[in-house]
Amino acid sequence: MSAPAMPTQRIHTRIWLEEAEPGNAFATHAAHCHGYDVFGEMLGQARWVEMLFLLFRGEAPTPVQRELLEDLALALANPGPRDPSVHAAMCAGTGGSTAAASLMAALAVGAGRQGGAREVFHAMQLWHSCGTDPARWGQALLASDEAVAGIWPEGDRPAGFDAHASHMAPLARRTLTHLARLGGPRLAWLDDHRPALEAAAASPLAMTGVAAAALADLGFTPEQGEMLFLLLRLPGAAAHALEQRSLGPKHFPFFELDLLDDPREEAAA
Repeated sequence: MSAPAMPTQRIHTRIWLEEAEPGNAFATHAAHCHGYDVFGEMLGQARWVEMLFLLFRGEAPTPVQRELLEDLALALANPGPRDPSVHAAMCAGTGGSTAAASLMAALAVGAGRQGGAREVFHAMQLWHSCGTDPARWGQALLASDEAVAGIWPEGDRPAGFDAHASHMAPLARRTLTHLARLGGPRLAWLDDHRPALEAAAASPLAMTGVAAAALADLGFTPEQGEMLFLLLRLPGAAAHALEQRSLGPKHFPFFELDLLDDPREEAAA
């Protein structure tokens, strides 16, 4: 009896090339990412952010790009329990949901146009259309936000700005100041022109606007930037979900209610 035929389907991707183990088409002998031997050349030599850059951009980052992406990743790693995406993960964790459910909750809530990844997408589109031209930015920020058919609701402010704050958040300000020193042209221009842009937008710059400028300086497309923003914020959501799972619902830190007619007080009386 002859041996069963091995599968002949081919996977078409410019990102990844695998060499099969001799005699076993289901085991990988070597893997290359855009031409780089991942386990032969990169393992033990490259950083995680270099792998991220290589996967998305198809080339190795320069030292400046590596430092910029690494510092941006640190700034975005944990939005904190006040952030809606982290709060969603904590809700899942305190209810005993699975790890996957906690992360999916964070992704779902953190994906939107109000402080989420879709806002970064639209802010990056502004960078691609306006560049560092003050006149174009002025026109874009004054233009009404047109509703686009689809799943995304209409925005209530220019992308990258915070309509619910009176001034730029200190942590976002520190992030912009630091990243602008690394040499990104959009970040440096944004740092210099921030007051004028905030006046045109009638809103302070938000962390999403800082992230959009950094991701544009790194050469990512708006689609890539949206995906990376989702990915880079997951560590904090995961850590808080695990912590809240161990604490349980009685120690959930938000939304304690003060009842006007508390049954416990009536029973005690």
